[in-house]
Amino acid sequence: MKRAGPLITLFAGLLLGLFMLSLNATTGEPAPPSLDRSTASPASPTSPAASPPVQPRVPAVRSPSPTPPPDAKYAGRTQDDRASVAITLRKGKAVAYYCDGRSQEAWLRGDVAADGSMRLRSRTGATLDGTVDEDGVDGTVTVQNAGHPFTAARAAKPAGVYRATTEVRGTKVDGGWIVLQNGRQVGIVNRDGEPAAAPPIDPGTGAVTIDGEQVTARPVTP
Repeated sequence: MKRAGPLITLFAGLLLGLFMLSLNATTGEPAPPSLDRSTASPASPTSPAASPPVQPRVPAVRSPSPTPPPDAKYAGRTQDDRASVAITLRKGKAVAYYCDGRSQEAWLRGDVAADGSMRLRSRTGATLDGTVDEDGVDGTVTVQNAGHPFTAARAAKPAGVYRATTEVRGTKVDGGWIVLQNGRQVGIVNRDGEPAAAPPIDPGTGAVTIDGEQVTARPVTP
């Protein structure tokens, strides 16, 4: 009967433990708090990324547009001294007159490039290729497939090129004159398309008498 004592004591202890557990469940006493490792610590505030400094806008530097040669007049002779050439430049345009004083002439027009080069043309197919610089114009006039190299120096009034287009006694008259720097004149008058040597003009007034009638020749500009 002595062996039953320890068993009774063990059994009583188990009952007491079960009673205490049931008591905690009925009273709702919270269990001891535990550390939640999933809770992250609040992130430390970070400063916003610094913006790159604004670079001042530098305006593009544009090279100045090239300008054509200045307005001027030029007059001269061909290398073979058989004809005269006069050229007038104005605002990048050019007009030229080639005249041998007998039967061959050509009126030419065109543009002058910023580098001074020019290629002028006439209605009849004549051309003038030349280059202007500070001293004058060097080039070649081609008339009826024949080239005529020339040199024309800068000219001051009254030197230059003149023209008169009118009607005299029922005849259509078209006259052209070149006045050189030394006063020499070369010109042709066409009467209904028939060329002939022109009478001299007064460079100061442009007055000229054609077939007994006075007309006025005026400077030619582009």
